[in-house]
This record gives sequence, structure tokens and C-alpha cells, in this order.
Amino acid sequence: MIVRVQPSSLQGTITAPASKSSMQRACAAALLRGGVTILDNPGHSNDDLAARDVITKLGATLTDLPDGRLEISSNGVNPVQTTIDCGESGLGIRMFTPIAALSAASLTITGSGSLQTRPMHFFDEILPQLAVQIESHSGKLPLQIQGPLQPADITVDGSLSSQFLTGLLMAYAASNAQGVTITVKDLTSKPYIDLTLRVLESFGWLVSHEQYERFHFKGNTTQPAPVRHYTVEGDWSGAAFLLVAGAIAGPVVVKGLDVYSTQADKAILQALMDCGCRLSVEADTITVSPLPLQAFHFNATDCPDLFPPLVALAAYCEGTTVIEGVHRLAHKESDRALTLQEEFGKLGVTITFQDDLMLIRGGEPVKGGTVHSRHDHRIAMACAVAALKAQAVVVIEEAQAINKSYPDFFTDLAGLGGGVSE
Repeated sequence: MIVRVQPSSLQGTITAPASKSSMQRACAAALLRGGVTILDNPGHSNDDLAARDVITKLGATLTDLPDGRLEISSNGVNPVQTTIDCGESGLGIRMFTPIAALSAASLTITGSGSLQTRPMHFFDEILPQLAVQIESHSGKLPLQIQGPLQPADITVDGSLSSQFLTGLLMAYAASNAQGVTITVKDLTSKPYIDLTLRVLESFGWLVSHEQYERFHFKGNTTQPAPVRHYTVEGDWSGAAFLLVAGAIAGPVVVKGLDVYSTQADKAILQALMDCGCRLSVEADTITVSPLPLQAFHFNATDCPDLFPPLVALAAYCEGTTVIEGVHRLAHKESDRALTLQEEFGKLGVTITFQDDLMLIRGGEPVKGGTVHSRHDHRIAMACAVAALKAQAVVVIEEAQAINKSYPDFFTDLAGLGGGVSE
């Protein structure tokens, strides 16, 4: 799909999409907890649909209710198929592999797209310590596993991704693993672990930690309710693009975000404050509008998904913006650091690197041109936002990449007055 974005001014109110981070964790917890769970505000991105498919294959029954909610019925992990396909979801493959290993069945865990090249050595090293047989293809997909997983004291490396730890925390909690400890070294993206722990608590499991270095399991804290209700949060990751669009071309009002959320990408608010845009934050409403924007310094080590919208923002900030945490970008849907440098370079935005820093020279005219999503949803959205005040139309090739996380993005942008056309 090719999308064209004309230079535009935005104005209006939009509701943030559902968080795929919250949705996927809720699907996993509903599978593990058993009984009936009703999800309010369920997401429908490709990653969300992949999570739905995974828990169905692991034994859950899903019903879309007439009012838009999702009903999940489960008796725990009881696979009904031997191949579990996580689509292109990095969280999905890393979270559901330990969960699937709770079963004694012999299973194949696979995925598509960039997942096929992402490193999975973590499982080769850790799962055998938990009595799980595993065979990978030199640390890549597909994975052949056979449990059942037996919780034990282990030490894991948290530097590559917190998503591996999320899967272990959920599997241990569901195993009612008391008296065992997961020790973590060099954990990144701590806010995402906060989100995992919050979801687990909502479903009746309490996991404590000591400075994110040692995690302890308290077992079930509540009896299963006849029907459990969980509301999927609004997505700060997707909303970051709407908020930056407001700072560049607004005013834009974004509703449906929890300012007390543990989602890491809530940190976009700090960047918006630092760049000098007009920002109003209320309980359920955030309003952003343009003022002369200044370069800022931001540490994205714990929220690497913010790099693309921050680059779009920095392009319109006078001076050189510095973003820390480039090392977190290598194993995304694309090598995002190089992809951002190359695609924004086509629009006349200069990006350079200095050790773990990304430097974006802003304040110069953003040109029109043709860019490519590189099959990366966040690259497509970042280029669209940058196009809003470009000198000419920006053409985005393979723009359907947005379906991974925010399938309504271009529709929502057009609804705010963005000149979007296919």
C-alpha cells in the first residue's frame, strides 16, 4: 500500500488506540488464570490478533461480544494444535514460549517476518534449566519445545529485552511457584515489567521484587472469580505519534490515556515538555499544540519504541536533539537506528551517531519525497507525522506496516485534518 501525506494543519479530538502491550498480556493472563474473563477495549492490531490466535491454539475459547468486548474462557494451557504461530509479534514469541512450555505436549513455536531473524538464544540457555527440552535453529525460529516447565531458581540476562522476563514471570506465577527466585542482570525497559506485574496482580497473582534484580512469587492471592473483568489500557506507544503530530501541526486532543500507566512510552510527555510545545495534561485528556520548538536531550533506553516519534519531533526543533539508547534498536522490525537515518535522510533530516547517542539536526526545512516503511510500523507512522509540515507531499511505500500495532492510524490522522490519501 502506498500512502501520500500532504502538508497539513491538524485540529480535533481523537481517542488513543488500545495498547497491544496491555492486550497481549491480558490474553496471556486470561489463558493462564482459567475461568471466564471479559476484556473491555480489546485491541485489533496484527499483534493483538496473533495473541488471540495463540491462546486459542493453547486451549482458550474466544467470543466477540455484541458490545465490542471480548470473552475468553479457559481451563489453563491445554494445546489443541502442535504449531503455535506468533505472527510478527516480538512480545508474543518471547512471552508465549514459556507459557506454552507449561504443557507436556511437544510443540513448535514459530513466527513470520522479522521474527525469523531475531535472536532467541535466551530460550536455548534458560529453558533446559527448567526441565524443558528445546531445539532451535542456531538460536533462531522455529523452536521445538516440550515441557512441562518446572520453576527453579535461575539467573537471566535482561539486557536484550524485558519480554523474555515477562514470559517467565507469567509462567512461574501460573505454576504457583513459591519459594523460587528469578535473578535478573542488567534489566532494560523496567516500566514494561511494571506493566506485567500489574496485569498479574489484576488476575490474582502477586510477584514482588528487590530493585528489579530478584523476583519472588507469592502464589495465588485471590480465588478465581466467576467472571473476571479487565480493561485494556489506551496505548501510549501509538498515541505518541498523535501527540507529536499535535506539537508539529496541532492543536490535537488525545483521550483515553492513563497518566498513571506503567507503560514506558508515557515518557513522551517529558520530551514534549522539554521541546517547549504547548501541553495540557488532565486525567483523561491531553492537549498538544505548536509553539517554537527547541532541541532536547532524552534518554530512551527504557522506552526504545519512542525513537521514531522523537525523531519526527526533533526534525522540527531548532538545534541538535540528542537521544540516548541507540543500542536498543538493533533487534526491532528493522534496524531502526539505520532505518531512521536513511529514511529521514530522504526528507533532508540529518541523523548521526556517537557511541550510544543519536543526534538529529532540526530546524531546517523537511523536504517532500518518497520513503519506505521497511515493513516497520513505527517507521511508517514517524514519516507520516514528519510529513505534516514538510515542503511537499511525502509518499510512504509499504505503508500497511501500521497494521502491526495501529491499523487505524491513517484514518485517525485524516480525521484530524491530515491530508492522507492512498
